[in-house]
Amino acid sequence: MEEIVAGPLLSQINTPDDLKKLGKHQLVQVCDELRQFIIDCVSVHGGHFGASLGVVELTVALHYVFNTPDDQLVWDVGHQAYGHKILTGRRSVFHTNRKYGGLSGFPKRSESKYDAFGVGHSSTSVSAALGMAIASKYKGEHHRRHIAVIGDGAMTAGLPFEALNHAGVSGADVLIILNDNNMSIDPNVGALKEYLTDITTSHTYNKFRDDVWKLLGMLPAADFQRLASKIEAGLKGVVSKSSNLFEALGLRYFGPIDGHNVLKLTETLKGLHDIPGPKLLHIKTIKGKGYGLAEKDQTLWHAPGTFDKITGKINKKIISVPEPPKYQDVFGHTLVELAEKNPLIMGITPAMPSGCSMKFMMDLMPGRAIDVGIAEQHAVTLSAGLATQGMKVFCNIYSSFMQRAYDMVIHDVAIQKLPVIFCLDRAGLVGDDGPTHHGAYDIAFMRCIPNLVVSAPMNESELRNLMYTAQLPETNVPYIIRYPRGQGVMPQWRTPFEKIHTGTGRKICNGQEIAILTIGHPGNFAIAACKILSTEDIYPAHYDMRFVKPIDEAMLHEVARQYNKIITVEDGTVAGGFGSAVLEFMAANNYTPEVKILGIPDRIIEHGKPEELHRECGYDAKGIADAVRELAGVDAPVDNHA
Repeated sequence: MEEIVAGPLLSQINTPDDLKKLGKHQLVQVCDELRQFIIDCVSVHGGHFGASLGVVELTVALHYVFNTPDDQLVWDVGHQAYGHKILTGRRSVFHTNRKYGGLSGFPKRSESKYDAFGVGHSSTSVSAALGMAIASKYKGEHHRRHIAVIGDGAMTAGLPFEALNHAGVSGADVLIILNDNNMSIDPNVGALKEYLTDITTSHTYNKFRDDVWKLLGMLPAADFQRLASKIEAGLKGVVSKSSNLFEALGLRYFGPIDGHNVLKLTETLKGLHDIPGPKLLHIKTIKGKGYGLAEKDQTLWHAPGTFDKITGKINKKIISVPEPPKYQDVFGHTLVELAEKNPLIMGITPAMPSGCSMKFMMDLMPGRAIDVGIAEQHAVTLSAGLATQGMKVFCNIYSSFMQRAYDMVIHDVAIQKLPVIFCLDRAGLVGDDGPTHHGAYDIAFMRCIPNLVVSAPMNESELRNLMYTAQLPETNVPYIIRYPRGQGVMPQWRTPFEKIHTGTGRKICNGQEIAILTIGHPGNFAIAACKILSTEDIYPAHYDMRFVKPIDEAMLHEVARQYNKIITVEDGTVAGGFGSAVLEFMAANNYTPEVKILGIPDRIIEHGKPEELHRECGYDAKGIADAVRELAGVDAPVDNHA
């Protein structure tokens, strides 16, 4: 593994205080070295790429002007915080980013005092920074500054507008920096994108803006604030369409300015430092700035994995035999197949058409698949509205992101018994993105809602069949299908559609004394465990339950009557999940088997490769085999090669 060497200036920067010792004229070189260091690291070790390249100049300017960590800096989502981490004492260990036991890929309060707020989901920065600013105002800490950096993609969610509405009347000293690059992971959508484009391209506004900033640049800092107040009314009058959205909310609006001009950014931030109250600086940036391929294909280079930094060739595993597809691709292709046969099918995704593979339907049937932006709540209620008109809606939301729309699932879908089909991608432990992205809780929080069907396929064929079953006319109920990130187990996955009777599981194999009950993809871990155990003459039974709700009671009666020891396996939290459902059934029916629940323990699981996290949580093949041996009262065989 090649050593990543920092440039001569960057190598001297271990804290923002070191950065402040440099002359202003040296900041351009610092930006060049920081950008190159990110390229070098990510090309070798992987990670998010384009977002951090796009804010290099902003990152340097913020830490140069503001007194972090006393001045509190909140990065929205955190994909773009690599430069921030490198400048705040983590350069020497940055190669561990997103690796098991290493740095988090996102800002994290427990990792550094410079990470003012933990992030992972989008659109939280303005609310968090405003809360900090209000607290400082209350405590009389008038020297402290509070900055939120939010992208225009994150602005498509509802939460930032709730926060902006409050900020404008709060009187709190908060600076909101709108990083406008027209991208989240996929291209941004909606009216806000058009609005920001209008601001950026308004010749009248830009001429006025340039004149103002030239004039302000010639004034002492003390006069900056006074003149800014005087011209505020004039700014509104000159170009009302371009300025009134943010200013109508009570925010002083500045910009747009070039987010890649570090000297201009520095001077601008110095001026804004002394202007009290809520304000918004609009900067224009390019995601992937400084790496040509990333600028041209910003979606691909959001998180490309490792690559050759010279040629730009992304490293891919050489495949000699057919491999199973990713579950999300099975979803995407199957959705197109079903939609070709059923004209009532529509698809909804909140800003993840590439991630969830709804892009296949969007390309082939653009009028029937909709990206609503980062707006999970809207996605759910929009789907409910479509369902009232007889549409069969496949609403694809990552399991972790569905948490944001929980109220809508209950009030707008379940109570009204509307047959929306929720496909929860990234269920279970997702890997390198860590605790903000793990889909740990959906089984527990969905199975308690009346009128919902909650299911999980063990393989690609079951995913197809569950999707097929959910869209049938007779399946007129809200339907949840959860599946993990990454590869399945079936290279030949395009199997004929078969209806699955809702609430029925299937027996994988008979056994002796012990039964393993699984839900979803971990059933494959149980199959592997049974193969291991068969070499030791231990033969547990295995049942793929398929449904958490309604759970297959006939099958559970069969299991309880035949086996007095049961192991449940799930890739969800053990608190209130599938195992809890099994225990509830046993208690309600006066069965008293010995039950061991395997799954995600009742604690926060950090980041790492999925297989590392499955091992840590004890529900991989080895963990299941160990649990069977424990219940059977036998020791694991001695590994003479250990």
